[in-house]
Amino acid sequence: MSKILAVNGSPRKEGNTAHMLKTVLDCCAAAGHETEVYQAGGRSVHGCMACGGCARHVGKCSIDDWMNELYPKMAEADVILLGSPTYFADLTPEIKAVIDRCGYISRYDDLRFSRKIGAGVCAVRRAGSIHVLDSINHFFLISDMIVPGSSYWNMSLSCGTGEYERDEEGMGTMRRLGENIVWLLERRG
Repeated sequence: MSKILAVNGSPRKEGNTAHMLKTVLDCCAAAGHETEVYQAGGRSVHGCMACGGCARHVGKCSIDDWMNELYPKMAEADVILLGSPTYFADLTPEIKAVIDRCGYISRYDDLRFSRKIGAGVCAVRRAGSIHVLDSINHFFLISDMIVPGSSYWNMSLSCGTGEYERDEEGMGTMRRLGENIVWLLERRG
């Protein structure tokens, strides 16, 4: 059984991004994998200060906040999902902080994310989702991770509450992403 961690970067704990992540996790749970959602969105956030503390204190950030709670969960997971709504054609500050800070921590922690599976999902009103997904995928790729695709970009045209559930193509894309993650886990052995 593998561990799958989804990090919700939306401040809306039960918003469209959360429902997208849940669709992917439901596919993984149905195949017998352990799943968890970590609510990052809406928390007080601080970007990386480039202080080098993560090099001196392996596995920890010198900023003592929720990132030191999240990082061990990411290090333990076999699959990391990052979800973000699109804000001004970009990801949320919480997900950007996760990328920067946990990314640096992992680099000084024996490249802890190497060969894990990583996938991003993005809720969007109309445009900007490709930039959000690119930013997330760049993090996965520079971290030596495996990035599965789906039947379309991992996004949903959903802005208002409940719009994801009316986006049949978006829901199908999330289900297929979950299936592809399970497929990869089965072949990893």
